Amino acid sequence: MSIALLSHIELDAGYPSHFEQAGFNLYYATTAEARNNLDPEIAVEIRAVLTVGSIGITAKQMAALPNLEIICAQGVGFEQIDIEAANVRNIKVTHGPGTNNSAVADHTLALMLAITRSIPFLDGKVRSGEWNRSRLVLPGMFGKKLGVIGMGNIGTQIAQRCAGGFDMQVGYFNRRPLPDSAWRYFDSRQALAAWADYLVVATPGGKDTQKLVDAEVLRELGPQGYLINIARGSVVDTAALIASLKNQQIAGAALDVIDGEPQVPPEMLTLTQNLVMTPHTAGRSPQAVANMMQLVIANLGAHFSGQALLTPVPA
Repeated sequence: MSIALLSHIELDAGYPSHFEQAGFNLYYATTAEARNNLDPEIAVEIRAVLTVGSIGITAKQMAALPNLEIICAQGVGFEQIDIEAANVRNIKVTHGPGTNNSAVADHTLALMLAITRSIPFLDGKVRSGEWNRSRLVLPGMFGKKLGVIGMGNIGTQIAQRCAGGFDMQVGYFNRRPLPDSAWRYFDSRQALAAWADYLVVATPGGKDTQKLVDAEVLRELGPQGYLINIARGSVVDTAALIASLKNQQIAGAALDVIDGEPQVPPEMLTLTQNLVMTPHTAGRSPQAVANMMQLVIANLGAHFSGQALLTPVPA
């Protein structure tokens, strides 16, 4: 007998069949309206939920699923899953650490180069027939200073690429210094921003990191500094960032995540020269997607066969 699995995300081609072969019957609720208004006849069947950290699942949504046993977050983040509500009902929660680290680090370097060398802006100029008028003199990345907010696994891979490939000095801000780290520790995000040429946000989302990059941090980053966010949109104060870009208080920003995504503030759409945006795709390489889905299926299989979960969320 197949197990009813509710997915909060559209699955890439080929992956629905993987879940079906593993014994799961897929249902979808890919909008907030659908998640809040499930057909009761379907809701009572659901025993597992597949989601992502930026969507999560609320206590109210869990309450509508009386037979829910496990929630799997596809990637490393799980900030919008109500862990307390899950614990009350002994609903297991897993996530996907390490599945897309390389893809996110690669994408970060792409964003850094794109904003530094104005690649999307110049591409648009060439396509509109402005070749001669768009041959700007632009800075490079080699030898600059990289500041990382959140030196975890992804932050470390970004640091290694920047230090090894671009001879960049590396500093970081964490809640505490890392033991035996080769990188320079800063005890405040403001001090790190003042030192860095590039400030990369790689910290988890959630209430503890909300608006960690605020107007004060952006002022410290200054008119020669670039902000790169591949973490969660909630970590950056969007209004403060828009003001900084409009007033040229920072050199530019490159974002793979935006608070409130997929909606984008209209003010951001007009900032074509000093802002680069991608639609939360940093972790979506073919190998990364395969890694995430394989881990989800492995955690589901472990749970429903009475074995220990491979990657439960930290207690």
